[in-house]
Amino acid sequence: MNIFPKWTNHLPTIALILVIVLSTLAVGIVWYWFSPKNTDVGYAPLQPVPYSHKLHVGELGMDCRYCHANVERSPAATIPPTQVCMNCHKIIKADSPNILKLRESFDNNRPMAWKKVHNLPDYAYFDHSRHVLAGISCVSCHGRIDKMAIVHQVQPLSMRWCLDCHRAPEYHLRPLAQITQLDWKAEDQLSLGLQIKKEKNIHPREACSVCHR
Repeated sequence: MNIFPKWTNHLPTIALILVIVLSTLAVGIVWYWFSPKNTDVGYAPLQPVPYSHKLHVGELGMDCRYCHANVERSPAATIPPTQVCMNCHKIIKADSPNILKLRESFDNNRPMAWKKVHNLPDYAYFDHSRHVLAGISCVSCHGRIDKMAIVHQVQPLSMRWCLDCHRAPEYHLRPLAQITQLDWKAEDQLSLGLQIKKEKNIHPREACSVCHR
């Protein structure tokens, strides 16, 4: 006499199908929803002192290189020391509560604890100067910073995203004079990019060792 009904004979098959379906679904969810495009884009940490790029860059016209002074000669763009802020704010809005925080940092020789917005993993190497001097503008990676009251990440900074640019840099190359002009657009970007690529003999490599050193 059978203890279980006949349909239970199909349970192993059903269980196997469920495992395959659920495993595939889990991989798909992780692949899509856990990608930098979804986990990193939009990241906008609050800073110890609010700093509006929209005001300083967009309205006042400050050049990116005034604060990020090493972007043309160093792998890191560098976060400006408090001294750079105080060059103006010793006079401008010197009594503002936020500026008083800067003054305290300056007087005590203690750096501000700025929170990094664009974080690359430790195993990835990126040289700002090399990209800038080749003709890649700040806007290609950081977006319209000049319109951001609070800086947020606009690109995934993933390996695929980097490789897309390495394979077709002509879509981003521009004259060095326009590197920090974030609102500048070429009349024919493809033609201009191909011309700059040829003149500077730009052929970005795709080998693992280029970025993973």
